[in-house]
Amino acid sequence: MSDLFFYGTLRHQPLLELVLGRPLSQLTVSQAVLLDHAVYAVAGQAFPMIVPEKGSKAEGLLVQGFTPEDLKRLAYYEGGFDYDLSPQSVQLADGSSAAARVFFPEPGLWTPDGPWSLQGWVDEWAEVTLLAAQEELAYYGRVDATTIARNFAPIRTRAWARLAARKRRTGDPRDTTKDVIVQSHRRAYVNYFGLEELEVQHRQHDGTMGPVSHRSGLMQGAAVVVLPYDPVRDAVLLVEQFRAPVFLIDDPEPWMWEPVAGMIDPGETPEQAAYREAQEEAQVTLDTLEYAGGAYSSSGSSTEYIYLYVGLGGLTRTIDNGGLASEGEDIRTQILPYDTFMQKVDNNEFKDLPLLSLANWLARHRDRLRG
Repeated sequence: MSDLFFYGTLRHQPLLELVLGRPLSQLTVSQAVLLDHAVYAVAGQAFPMIVPEKGSKAEGLLVQGFTPEDLKRLAYYEGGFDYDLSPQSVQLADGSSAAARVFFPEPGLWTPDGPWSLQGWVDEWAEVTLLAAQEELAYYGRVDATTIARNFAPIRTRAWARLAARKRRTGDPRDTTKDVIVQSHRRAYVNYFGLEELEVQHRQHDGTMGPVSHRSGLMQGAAVVVLPYDPVRDAVLLVEQFRAPVFLIDDPEPWMWEPVAGMIDPGETPEQAAYREAQEEAQVTLDTLEYAGGAYSSSGSSTEYIYLYVGLGGLTRTIDNGGLASEGEDIRTQILPYDTFMQKVDNNEFKDLPLLSLANWLARHRDRLRG
């Protein structure tokens, strides 16, 4: 059977067409309902699930005319969410019934969390979901669905960061649609990070188009970095954890003293992420945040954009069990008097660039914060 009933995000035409790689006008699409079922939001996620529920009806689309390739692409995309097809009978608008298959979640995998609204999802999540799906589908035929499922969270984090990047303007009059020519674009690798490659030309300072260059970028989400500071005690808090990249470059000291830091989750503001990370990593409740600027951490190699903050609050205790076990974090903290902290900065005892940036910002604003 090649007829499917969609009750969730794939009712959104742009997403379904992206997954299929062709327009819906080439298929037969009808409004339909699945009786004795209801569609609920998934707790903590931006997609829905369907559950048996006597007397309810799940609204959706019956789509007919899929090719074997269509079904492979759909199974690849939905497989990333751990959904499998189940045969059902759906009711059409004229009261007739039709056989169709429906993507059902693995039992017990997700927790329902209130009725789900397609329009509510479109307003809040469609744009980031489309960007994430573009990355996922770029690996169709090259990477299995299990790998995509394992990296679903970082893919969405990168999509959320891309949306934020599109709004990042400072007044440069140049236009990338006219001043940058992409000869080829390849998504080369997907994991916690992504890697994308370009053959690209860009307009040079003399007004001419430059030669074609091969460039690559480590694709990351956006991050927050927060230096907790107690203006009453005039002290800062630092966290220490093992950093694999520092180890990989043969640095003999891969345990790094840093500010609190973490990725911005889809749907979060940088400020929300800053407060959350302070709690998760250092078990510190911050009172307020002082924005200390934002910048790309290494624009020649990485897409990571960092929002810098000094977080004000009372610092009274240190811990040696910070971080989330689910993320493999093993974090301890220390509180340093401001003078001791700055002496260590001047003695080059820290190797974390955001920490040095925030130390210099704090030095310029400390009197105001203490006042």
